[in-house]
Amino acid sequence: MRVIVVGAGVLGTMHAWQAVQRGHEVVHIEREREARGASVRNFGLIWVSGRAAGEELGTALRARTLWEEIAAAVPGLGFRANGSLTTVTTEAELAVARAALAAPDAAARGFRLLTPAEVRKANPALRGELLGALACDRDAAVEPRTAQRALKDALHRSGRYTFLGGREVREVVGDRAVRDDHGDVHGGDAVVLCTGAWLGGLVRELAPALPVRRVRLQMMQTAPLDGQLTTSVADADSFRYYPAYRGTALDAMAAGQAQPPIAAEHKMQLLMVQRADGGLTIGDTHEYAEPFAFDVDEDPYRHLTTVAEALLGRPLPQIRRRWAGVYAQCLDTTRVVHRERLRADVWLVTGPGGRGMTCSPAIAETTADELGW
Repeated sequence: MRVIVVGAGVLGTMHAWQAVQRGHEVVHIEREREARGASVRNFGLIWVSGRAAGEELGTALRARTLWEEIAAAVPGLGFRANGSLTTVTTEAELAVARAALAAPDAAARGFRLLTPAEVRKANPALRGELLGALACDRDAAVEPRTAQRALKDALHRSGRYTFLGGREVREVVGDRAVRDDHGDVHGGDAVVLCTGAWLGGLVRELAPALPVRRVRLQMMQTAPLDGQLTTSVADADSFRYYPAYRGTALDAMAAGQAQPPIAAEHKMQLLMVQRADGGLTIGDTHEYAEPFAFDVDEDPYRHLTTVAEALLGRPLPQIRRRWAGVYAQCLDTTRVVHRERLRADVWLVTGPGGRGMTCSPAIAETTADELGW
């Protein structure tokens, strides 16, 4: 087969990977010279811990296995099975962690509840005052700024992959071809559009009632930390954000423990992971109402700094970068992804939301299976 993949973020790249691994030829088209969207502006987290029970968790667990398999072939991903710690500082937060540990799928997620002493043994960089942490051994991380490039280099080595950057697809031609803004037509046996947060233009023409919205987030990165953050780290506001923790314990926490006003206004949680160069990627916020601001707001960064420094028990290294990103999310947030057949052999795959980096290998595998690749 010859497969045309449009969009070179992690979701599109994983579709290209699946096609090439199954022996097919791929033409991969990206409107930027290189991927510049949410796939390179995230934490690089493969985040099993917070996923909703059922299909979402199953997809994340399958993706976690695939990430490790792909990393064996592509060391440049920077994959590491570092796990995560969701820290707790109050009895109400501790109760949510205990409820998660008691859930039927706790073992599948690799959940363990750590005492303060066990937290410091697992991650000595966390020197702040804690009551403990919910550990997730299945969580992992890759390097988001370089992962797509490493995958693309590996795809090139197959001899069955062509990357066309700086070309915007303007038209679907017939049932299995597209025309780009250079006037070139690219045809094959199947076309898969993985256009991420680009929901206007051709996407709107093809799917005007697309049940997907855009979400904006803010993040930052520090200079190298003088030590190792051995796991990814979340604060207990992550309990409020991720569906895995819903239940009476979370209801009690939310009723009795208000978020700080800035965190509530910007729908925040703290996530923190160390990059290969030693710097810390820290976030994030969630903004759902468009039009989005063109600038970044400083108040959330101050809040994130305060929370991170409390967990680390010391000042953060100098902040070197701040940025915003936008991703596409299904309006029905219980859906892992929106997969729609637009023409006989033209498919649109979008809307994984904040699960894109985690779930993309398994989403692409499902697409390939459903299309009979």
